[in-house]
Amino acid sequence: MSDAVGRRVRTIAGLLVLAELVVFVLVAAWIGVGWTILATLATSALGWILLARQGTRALADLRERARTRRSPGAELGNAGLVAAGGLLMVLPGFIGDVVGLLCLLPGTRNLVRGILTRLVLTRLPAGLRPPVRVESVRTAEVPRTDDRGPGTTDAPPRVIEGEVVRGPDGRPPA
Repeated sequence: MSDAVGRRVRTIAGLLVLAELVVFVLVAAWIGVGWTILATLATSALGWILLARQGTRALADLRERARTRRSPGAELGNAGLVAAGGLLMVLPGFIGDVVGLLCLLPGTRNLVRGILTRLVLTRLPAGLRPPVRVESVRTAEVPRTDDRGPGTTDAPPRVIEGEVVRGPDGRPPA
C-alpha cells in the first residue's frame, strides 16, 4: 500500500471514530449516559443475533449453490455483506450500527450492494472495468469502382460480433 493510500485510510478511519464519538456524546446528552451505554450494549446484542440468523441463511445459500454446482453470484456478496454488517453491529457506535443494520437486513442489502458496486466501478481504471458488449450490423461487400483491377471488391471492414476481451497484460487489445 502506497504512503498516500495509507494516509488516506488513516484519515478516514480517524474521521469515522471522531464522528462516532460525537454521536455518542450527543446521544448521551439527550437520553443520559446510562441509557446510552445500555443502548450500545443492546445494539451489540442485536448485532450478534442478526449475524447468527442472517449468517446461517447466507451460508446455507452458498452451500446450496455449491451442491448444485451453480455460480455463487449474489449469495457470495450476501455472505460478505452479512459479515461486514455483523462486525459493524457488534462494534460500539451508532453510525456503524445503522450501516451494519442496512447490510444485515435482506430488504436493504440490495441497496447497499448497488451503492458499493457503483462506488467501486467509478474508481476502477477504464481497463479494469467490466467488458463492453457491442451490437453490430453486418455489412455487404461493395464492388470497387477504381483502377485496382477487375473482379476486386472494395469491402468495408467486416464486423465480427463478440465482446471485448483483455489481453494477457490486462489491457484491451489495441
